Amino acid sequence: MNRPVPPRKTRSPKATRLMAIDSWIDSTLYEAGFKASEIWENLTIFFRRFRVTGWKRWFFEFAGEGFTMGAAGSIVMLALAMPAFEETEGNWRAQDDFAVTFLDRQGNEIGQRGIIQRESIPVDEMPDHVIKAVLATEDRRFFDHYGIDFIGLARAMSENMRSNSVVQGGSSLTQQLAKNLFLSNERTFERKVKEAFLAIWLESNLSKKEILQLYLDRAYMGGGTFGITAAADFYFRKSVKDLNLAEAAMLAGLFKAPAKYAPHVNLPAARARANVVLTNLVQGGFMTDGQVLQARLHPASVVDRGRRQAPDYFLDWAFDEVKRLTMRSGVRSMVARTTIDTNLQRAADEAMEYNLRQHGKEYGVTEGAMVVMEAGGAVRAIVGGRDYGASQFNRATRALRQTGSSFKPYVYAAAMETGEFTPESIVSDGPINWGGWAPKNYARSYGGGMNLTDALVKSINTVPVRLAKEHIGTEPIRDLAVAMGVESPILLHKTMVLGTSGMTVMDQATGYSVFQNDGYAGLRHGITQIQSRDGRVLYDWEKDAPKPKRVLSPLSVKYMNTMMVEVPERGTARRAALPTIRSAGKTGTTQSYRDAWYIGYTGNYLAAVWLGNDDFTTTRNMTGGSLPAMVWHRLMTYAHENVELKPIPGLDKPFVDEQVVAKVEKKKQKEETDYSDIERRPVLSGATTRTLRAIAEIFHNQAAIEAPHEPETLSSL
Repeated sequence: MNRPVPPRKTRSPKATRLMAIDSWIDSTLYEAGFKASEIWENLTIFFRRFRVTGWKRWFFEFAGEGFTMGAAGSIVMLALAMPAFEETEGNWRAQDDFAVTFLDRQGNEIGQRGIIQRESIPVDEMPDHVIKAVLATEDRRFFDHYGIDFIGLARAMSENMRSNSVVQGGSSLTQQLAKNLFLSNERTFERKVKEAFLAIWLESNLSKKEILQLYLDRAYMGGGTFGITAAADFYFRKSVKDLNLAEAAMLAGLFKAPAKYAPHVNLPAARARANVVLTNLVQGGFMTDGQVLQARLHPASVVDRGRRQAPDYFLDWAFDEVKRLTMRSGVRSMVARTTIDTNLQRAADEAMEYNLRQHGKEYGVTEGAMVVMEAGGAVRAIVGGRDYGASQFNRATRALRQTGSSFKPYVYAAAMETGEFTPESIVSDGPINWGGWAPKNYARSYGGGMNLTDALVKSINTVPVRLAKEHIGTEPIRDLAVAMGVESPILLHKTMVLGTSGMTVMDQATGYSVFQNDGYAGLRHGITQIQSRDGRVLYDWEKDAPKPKRVLSPLSVKYMNTMMVEVPERGTARRAALPTIRSAGKTGTTQSYRDAWYIGYTGNYLAAVWLGNDDFTTTRNMTGGSLPAMVWHRLMTYAHENVELKPIPGLDKPFVDEQVVAKVEKKKQKEETDYSDIERRPVLSGATTRTLRAIAEIFHNQAAIEAPHEPETLSSL
């Protein structure tokens, strides 16, 4: 008898559906893979017809790789250029309709800014030789290229390689206009890429005549003038319509280096440059030798303007301030009285140039910036760079540079404001880790527990980081810096404690001025009064400016000044110590020695000094206590001569001991250091001076031979 078979279990409908779905997925994937293989095989067979061998294969391989790399490079360059196109969104075509005459603090005229549309003379109305002189020198193929002159660029590169130096520029006139309208003078690859894209953009949106018109109206021409119309009036007291060929050649030569070839400063150099322009006219086929002969024989003479050096960086900043203050008034032609002290401005320029000339190569630094303020907030001087003619980019008001340890006073001030700390409070100088970030001190060592004064004086890194991490937080520090007048954006990242956020020199001067002005912010100003041409007062600082507000308590001010006054006395800024009065300040040095700062003040003046390179290259171990402190010391020594010395708020002993003063004065006399003639300080090198003296002696001896009694006669007079 057979054994009965148990009944088979039936699957549930749900299990059946799942198995069906699984089978469908398997079959679909298999069929898709099979179909894809079939398509790939067919494509391979199809493209096999176009296969090349031999030398043709290498040609197509190279072309394909080049196309791929070119496409990738274009995408990268476009990504770099996108931020620049944001500048074109505003009304960039319209010329500024402001016309402002500026006066110094004494009421003397120091310059003008702004251009009224009707003052711009159309290109069609300018003499033909003026246009030809500009094009022959700046861009001979202007009407033949589309923004970028590749032929001219290749020629310039060839000449530069042959001369082993930069003797020709490859930028087209359109590229130069793009830089003038939208970009700065920073020598970076990113800026050149933006410049190239914007040049093509300008060619797409403007006619050649419009581009040329903007270039002639916007270019800096030296002497504080912008545009060829203003330059013709300044140098020759003529309309551009009345310029002869010699005068046109002299103006055309200014576009390359207006400060170097400005005829009111260096007429021989200007005439030599004009002769080069005349040669360019002949070589470029614009004129013949006979047509330029008269201009060579009779070079242009200029109106005697003296050797006036306009404070151009200050005027640029003041112009922006005037527009901000009077934008809603409806008045566009006005006179503005500023706070500038022309003597201090010259002293600041001299202090910067002297130290860069003497020590620039040693430290590998090429640029610097400075802002000088008087107690009470008046901006007395601005140094935006070494040469305004070479670069109108204002490094004092526009360049964002990391501040390094010069940011630490904001951290310590925030700690004092909590009421938990004093200069004698002990904080550990030991290893610290903040979310994976473990900052170390400059000397790579630790000192254990130390008071806050020593930590600030020695510029210890771990102490302010510990204050921020364990006691304050980053947001209160940022809020206090903003309240003190810092306008640059400050990141809340923990590294901001050691100055990784970029700030301007003007921001640093404004922030530190709170310590100098007993805890009050809102005092900074560069304009004291603005009047319309008919005498109506449009703005008066004493009446219309917002009232200053207290942002630091008197006790915090006392604590901070007591600490910071020791930095130049026994800390990192000993080169900045003044002989007659105590000063306070803080140094700053960023990673890889890219930026060096010193911001210091007395009861009379404050100066913020930055030194570095435009391309962010590293310097040769330059710290804030070296060259920046030396620049600050040279300026402040002059600034405090023959003035009533004022104490820093909160100091128990604001003046230097008399015995110390006597020692410093004795040393000063021994070194024969004299700052009393800062306005007439020579800028010639030792070799040049010796050569000139030798020439003078030759003339003297020759005169003695020809007229033996003349020296005695002259001496008796």
